[in-house]
This record gives sequence, structure tokens and C-alpha cells, in this order.
Amino acid sequence: MERFFAFGRPILAPADGTVVQVHDGEIDHVGRRSQLALVPYALGQPARLRRGVADIAGNHLVIALPHGGVLVALAHLRTGSIRVAIGEEVTAGQPVADCGNSGNSTQPHVHLQVMDSLDLSVAHGVPMAFRRFREWPRGVKQAQVKESGLPNEGAVVEPLPVPASDG
Repeated sequence: MERFFAFGRPILAPADGTVVQVHDGEIDHVGRRSQLALVPYALGQPARLRRGVADIAGNHLVIALPHGGVLVALAHLRTGSIRVAIGEEVTAGQPVADCGNSGNSTQPHVHLQVMDSLDLSVAHGVPMAFRRFREWPRGVKQAQVKESGLPNEGAVVEPLPVPASDG
């Protein structure tokens, strides 16, 4: 797994809020890099779906934002890495877990979902944007600083501090 850049890297809270759900204990899968290695994974999909949300999201946590009914889920976290507990207040940029490969995941990554329900199986997505980040789009050598928006697919992203007057 260490061959994957993201595996084990700290995951930061994307916003201030209160932790309202934590699930840990799902295994990290072996990273799959070839089509042949995906066959057993694909054959196991029906059973994973029958077992429910924990098998899909893997190790995950949910943060309730102070904006009335909006929640953020962080999924596919590394086994045993969650650093927060239910009821704990978190601040944007605080390390909350490590990137893993648990749940419905073929390679280490983090699934971030802003939603309207604590029940991941019925939640609807809520529009979101990131603020103040440096992005290296795929195939571009020059980094770009964005004040607000969404990173491009496949980009490498680094958070930047928000100026004190904007925080």
C-alpha cells in the first residue's frame, strides 16, 4: 500500500463542526492496479452491497456543520486511524484520520460527500466549493492558486491558509 502516494497521509477536517458518526474496523484492501486484479474485487460487489453502508463507505466519519442540517462524510479511511470521537468539536484543517483503502475502494483515496442526511444510503448531495487552495492540474507543471471552487479531476491539491480577515 505504501506505493500509493495518498495511503496513510493525514486527512484534515474540511470545515468546523461536530463529529456525529464514526465507524472503524473495516480492513484496508490491497491496492489494485491492473484490470486482472479487479476481477475478484468486481465479483465481490454484490455481497458488499448486501452487507450495507459500512462495507461501501469503509471506515468513515461524519461531521455536522453549523449550517443547519448539512453534513460532511469522509470515507475509505485507514483502519485504526480515526482521531476523533462522536460529540467532539473539530476545526477546519484539524487532522481527523488517515487516507486508507477500506470499503468500496480499489486504490487509497478519500471520498468526501456533503449531504443532507446522516443516513449515507439515502442522503442527497449538497453543492459545495473549496476555498483557498493550490492546485496542480493533471498534465500542468505550473501550480495555480484558487480562492474558491472545485479542483480539476486528477489534480493534486494543497490547502492554503485563509487570510485572517476572511476566516
